[in-house]
Amino acid sequence: MLKGLVISPPVLGRISIGKIVEKDGMRLPMKEDQFTLTSQLQGRDGWIAHPLDSTLRTQQGGKIRSIPIRLLFNEPELNFRAEYSLFDRKTGRPLCVGNGETCRRKTDEGIATLPCPAPEGCGLAQAGACKPYGRLNVLIGDDDPLGSFIFRTTGFNSIRTLTARLQYFKALSGNRLSCLPLELKLRGKTTRQSHGSAIYYVDITLRGDQSIEEAIHAAKQIEEQRNASGFDQTALDQAARVGFSNGAFEDNEEDGSTVVEEFFPEEQTEVNAVQSMPRPSLATQLEAKARQLQTPELPTLTLPIPNAR
Repeated sequence: MLKGLVISPPVLGRISIGKIVEKDGMRLPMKEDQFTLTSQLQGRDGWIAHPLDSTLRTQQGGKIRSIPIRLLFNEPELNFRAEYSLFDRKTGRPLCVGNGETCRRKTDEGIATLPCPAPEGCGLAQAGACKPYGRLNVLIGDDDPLGSFIFRTTGFNSIRTLTARLQYFKALSGNRLSCLPLELKLRGKTTRQSHGSAIYYVDITLRGDQSIEEAIHAAKQIEEQRNASGFDQTALDQAARVGFSNGAFEDNEEDGSTVVEEFFPEEQTEVNAVQSMPRPSLATQLEAKARQLQTPELPTLTLPIPNAR
């Protein structure tokens, strides 16, 4: 195994709830109210849709709002990794990754382990350059038992919700997280920062109308079938743990350029570029209106004084 290279789960495609659009000569991220499944190939119009995208879209009447999934691992942090991340916006190279206590930072002397004060207290994390960044790997369909789709996000709502759900489902199922029939679900909410516009985030729920008791029963059956066939989930989790710890940064320069463009743009957006612009207060708007209504001052005329006779 090459040292310094993070070995992450094989990826077949991407899951997104947004896309990159061109506006006024700028490429800006735009959120959507639906999932999109793409391959790892890009064309002139962006990422090429994965065949599963059209299948799910047809089943759900045009917009994908939920995706049936399973998880690769029993350990939540192997399925979903969330860290404070700082990228070089020009090259896409990861520069610093931390958890709020310690960080791995690229320096002239190599990779150093340093204290991590979180973005609010870090001098490097200016103008939104460093923020929470999560990656979720899930299985869709039964064609490839190890080939996953990856969902990337810097949204606090998605990160907090996914982290909680995975921890809870692991506990409820008796450490059978990889055997539970689950689904990704798109949820919406409005916040003060979104100025009343809906923002969308990703949640993990039980599949369909199953109760937790039915889901746990199904998970036990799958576990028994796997054990009978010699499937070693504990060894798989350990192999993944070793692979993730083999390097300092999970994202390489090639993937980092795409991540920076979509999730770490120069213009920070919550919903889109227009909505992210600060709105003047009511007092400021009234003052500006008053200035517009004021009659402009007339110029002072200086008349020549005639010569006295």
